[in-house]
Amino acid sequence: MFDISMFHEPRFWTSLAFVLFFVIFGRKIWGVISSKLDERADNVRKNLDEATRLRREAEQMLEDSNREREQALIEAQQLIAASKAEAQALTEQAERDAAEMIARHEKIARERIEAAEQTALRDIREQAAALALTAARDVIAENLEKDNALAQKLINDGLKNLPRALGDKAA
Repeated sequence: MFDISMFHEPRFWTSLAFVLFFVIFGRKIWGVISSKLDERADNVRKNLDEATRLRREAEQMLEDSNREREQALIEAQQLIAASKAEAQALTEQAERDAAEMIARHEKIARERIEAAEQTALRDIREQAAALALTAARDVIAENLEKDNALAQKLINDGLKNLPRALGDKAA
């Protein structure tokens, strides 16, 4: 049932410190993390809006190109057979250029979005790890400063288990 010797277990104190840390600092840490996530989400939204705008511009350019192609076809019908062939070649080239330009704009937009997402994820992971490490170190150090007996016991246990741990690593 309930064993008093569990109070002498480092795992119990570590677990208790972990739970207390999140009870005490969880809301502040979550606030910082969520604000950073919101900033990154806003940046991603801005990049998506820019990509949408670039796509609309590309579509407008394609529509303009198609209108110009139709006009060129009407003029080509009024010209002689050689002029028709030349107009057709120019129209096809304009379509290829427009398609290539759209593809380039879309590719650039996708690359920007992917880069922003990767940067956001990396920054969030780094910040979360740094915050957790700092907070855990501070809480553990504070608890060990308050309880010299526990600190001494942890050091003695660590030294006692060191040969066995080194033996496990070598194997």
